[in-house]
Amino acid sequence: MPTALARWFRAELEGVRGALHAVPREHADMPWRTGGWTRKQIVGHMMDSASNNRQRFVRAATEGRYAGPKYAQDAWVAAHGYARQPWERLLRWWEVQHEVLAAVVDEIEDSRLGAVCVVGEDAPVTLRYLIEDYIGHQKHHLAQIATPPAASRL
Repeated sequence: MPTALARWFRAELEGVRGALHAVPREHADMPWRTGGWTRKQIVGHMMDSASNNRQRFVRAATEGRYAGPKYAQDAWVAAHGYARQPWERLLRWWEVQHEVLAAVVDEIEDSRLGAVCVVGEDAPVTLRYLIEDYIGHQKHHLAQIATPPAASRL
């Protein structure tokens, strides 16, 4: 049975999913700020984060600890070519990545949430912290995506 944390995680992801689908397609290719990623690239980064955190969550839950690298965000976004993908495809990919990630969190027992995790050179944190912080990270990028294009703020 999923823990309270897993149920919260799913509910929060569902909120992000709904908000992503509310973003007008015509905004997808627009940078969220001058010199920044487009909304497509941000969604791609959100998926890269899901992929990297899936490794972290699984390893911490199964091995009782995690220590691994950060990832080169710009290089990953470029390598996947997110800017050239249709918006609707990116949203489907985001959903699938997060269905898998939520399924992983569903299986993590409370007794494993204290597993120590070290990402790159960052200070050690618990698996619970990584899971909770992941939602904050998704919401941070959702706020960027939802920012009205500069032209509409005149």
